[in-house]
Amino acid sequence: MAYIVYFNIVKAKTIVNSPYNERQDAFANRVVRGSITDRDGNVLAQTDVLDDGTEARTYPYGAAFAHVVGYSNETGKSGLESVENFELLTSNAFFVEKITNSFKGEKNIGDTVVTTLDADLQQAAYDALGSNKGAVVIMEADTGKILSMVSSPAYDPNTVESEWEYLNADDNESPLLNRATQGSYAPGSTFKIVTTLEFMRENENYEDYSYDCTGEITAENTTIPCFDGTVHGWEDLRSSFANSCNSSFANIGLSLDKTSYRKTAEDLLFNKSLPSVLDYSKGSFAVTEDTSGSEMMMTAMGQGKTLVSPYHMALITQAIANGGTLMEPYLVDKVTNYTGSEIRKNVPKSYKKLMSSSEASKLKEYMEAVVQEGTGSLFNGGSYTVAGKTGTAEYSMTDGEKMHSWFVGFTNVENPELVISVIIEGYDGNDGAKAVPIAKQILDSYYYQ
Repeated sequence: MAYIVYFNIVKAKTIVNSPYNERQDAFANRVVRGSITDRDGNVLAQTDVLDDGTEARTYPYGAAFAHVVGYSNETGKSGLESVENFELLTSNAFFVEKITNSFKGEKNIGDTVVTTLDADLQQAAYDALGSNKGAVVIMEADTGKILSMVSSPAYDPNTVESEWEYLNADDNESPLLNRATQGSYAPGSTFKIVTTLEFMRENENYEDYSYDCTGEITAENTTIPCFDGTVHGWEDLRSSFANSCNSSFANIGLSLDKTSYRKTAEDLLFNKSLPSVLDYSKGSFAVTEDTSGSEMMMTAMGQGKTLVSPYHMALITQAIANGGTLMEPYLVDKVTNYTGSEIRKNVPKSYKKLMSSSEASKLKEYMEAVVQEGTGSLFNGGSYTVAGKTGTAEYSMTDGEKMHSWFVGFTNVENPELVISVIIEGYDGNDGAKAVPIAKQILDSYYYQ
């Protein structure tokens, strides 16, 4: 009896949502699948009941919400359609209505999942990505609410069933992959956030650091150039960060304690589970006591063997914006019955302290410098303030070396509002750091609408 109570209270939702449960849609015989909306009530997924009684699941925004909302059809379920399957196939309609429908042999209408997503912001991010491969994640800095999650290339969930074979065969584009959470990328210079934090923890006098950048550094038969061979001259830690000086950070990498460096990375959830209801790839940090000096140089500047998702970088950035505390990210604001009566509501809660408030404050200061005088100057002078970190990650392909472009940051620096993480895959470097103008286009649409 105790287990039956436990099962119904704790385990039932997990079992019903499992894609391996062949009876999970037995509820659909009694309930018309409920709707999914954005935070303002815009419908993201709904069930249309046709005149002959057949049901069709439709997605008014098409590909824009494909990966985060997902799909529900004969091929299976993904995204929130899978995560919230239990709620969508549960009806909390007024009990008299349910009894009446039972006598009439009619289905009840399932509950509505009201997400934290902002349809206008999501559409702006989708449009800004355009034909680029990449991803965008936007969160509220102080609550953990996810306002936008876009992955490109995408697919149209309205036609995913008929195009299933094609979508699964396209390994080059991988349109079914949610790059925001499942992508694994070299973080490039965005990882200098982690390296800077480690250097600060190892050196109380970190503000006295200085380095003379000549445009490159050579150690252990490895030469690392600064981007475009730029000679930055004398720099302290702040200007090294603002200028994203590879030589200076490679120099810092040679000085770091490997065990402590690994601990700091794991404090920021590398090699750890992430708070997420969607499938994700773990961040990977490979430094050990056996790591060579040349590998330490590469790691310190965000290359080497380190891998991370745009979602993970958004979490780190959110913690910095929020004084060191990572808020638990969430996608569902509340569940209501189909008439709008609230059934349950999620509230913000802290997940973990990733760093001290003083460490977060100093990183915020350095990220402000990136915009005010460094590689993120495109954001400088606008009506909203931004602190951030740019990044470029090189990788090799059969048709030559290409790069990923990164930007992570947050707006309204004194009272942080939006956290953003953007990655653009595979540009050739001749058209600028794509992630920065794309991030600006998205944020401009929010603040200047």
